[in-house]
Amino acid sequence: MTVEQSVQTASLRHTLFEDIYAVLTGCILAVLGLLMLQAAGLVTGGMAGLALLLSYLLPMSVGVLFALLNIPFLGLGGRSMGKAFVVKAVAANLLIMVLAIAAPLGFRIGEVNGLFAALVGGTMIGVGLLLLARHQVGIGGLGILALVLHKAFGWNAGRTMMIGDALILCASAPVLHMGTQQFAYSVVSAVAAAGVLIVFHKPGRYTGH
Repeated sequence: MTVEQSVQTASLRHTLFEDIYAVLTGCILAVLGLLMLQAAGLVTGGMAGLALLLSYLLPMSVGVLFALLNIPFLGLGGRSMGKAFVVKAVAANLLIMVLAIAAPLGFRIGEVNGLFAALVGGTMIGVGLLLLARHQVGIGGLGILALVLHKAFGWNAGRTMMIGDALILCASAPVLHMGTQQFAYSVVSAVAAAGVLIVFHKPGRYTGH
């Protein structure tokens, strides 16, 4: 790498403020998407999908469940992505937990169309994950695994997550006794979330870190 390239790379590094702002914005979008899907009785892919599934079965906040499910994956992320990755991942998961618990104090979603929730809620989760991924933060177990595989082998993070999403959705359908329409909307939500990463999170397209 030349001196000019080194200077250019350094100038593209995210500042602490940019990292904090990205984590805050990404977590807000992810929580809003989760709550919208929950209000419509839908499931999505990844740890978000597992958290939603368990929230229908257990008297616990979807945000708390989401954070607890992600704990085992932080070690994997730390070994492959470094200590800074783990610190930001822990902070992001704690923030999601707090936001999900505090959300009912600020607003309640009374009624939402299933297809609208799937498209908008899924997209919001996807954009939230994209923001976090761009700043080397993984909030979901599958998201962390996808980022590790992306860094190690160049695998597209969105496609990796989509495979995991399919497995989680298929497992959720019989447990929740989902009808055809509800299952279809849940699939739409997973595709909407993963689609954002497939289109916008590609090797070499983004050089900031």
